[in-house]
Amino acid sequence: MKMVVFDMDSTLIDAETIDELAAIAGVGDQVAEITRQAMNGELDYGESLCKRVSLLKGLSIESANAVIKRLPLMPGAKELVESVKDIGLATAMITCGFMISARHIKDMLGIDHVIANDLATNGGVFTGEVTGNLTEADSKAHALEQLSSKCGIEPCECITIGDGANDIYLFKESGYSIAFHAKPILKQYADVAVDTKDLRAIIPIIRDVSQIDTGRTSRQNRRTPSKC
Repeated sequence: MKMVVFDMDSTLIDAETIDELAAIAGVGDQVAEITRQAMNGELDYGESLCKRVSLLKGLSIESANAVIKRLPLMPGAKELVESVKDIGLATAMITCGFMISARHIKDMLGIDHVIANDLATNGGVFTGEVTGNLTEADSKAHALEQLSSKCGIEPCECITIGDGANDIYLFKESGYSIAFHAKPILKQYADVAVDTKDLRAIIPIIRDVSQIDTGRTSRQNRRTPSKC
């Protein structure tokens, strides 16, 4: 294994960025319900993302930045990232969330690579539009392929960690997957599920899996990366 790829919202941070932004925009309940349905696989992810972002129209960047600074790290996030680096693995974050928070978390934890969407702005406020390539259910898998190619490795040499339905295709593409405090729909695609809401519980798993043979046979319902 060469790299660990994290989701951000409800994985590296103990919050959903869009829900926190919606709360100060006065549309918290509406957005939170759409988020819940999307993460449980009850709504098309791309459609749900556009609906939620549209409700942020008019929110000021200044107000959003104040919220971002208060986003809580998931318990054990710093320790897990430090352990991954000590093992000698690269780190990445692929999130359908937004750069406004992803950059902040990247700097806090020292993540090597970050891929995220962004919120369009005009005159210091959000326009209600999302930009970026992570707007569909399988977008994270494509992002992993591109990042792996850039780093000179294969997707099957990556360990992925996530919690929601939009991580399903990411899990299928990677060599090993860990569902962290995850929705039931994601667990069926994971190699292992960790229900303890503390990322330190993943450290011994990473240590063991870092030596895994990436040429292993794929299990049922999993798509084998073509270059493995």
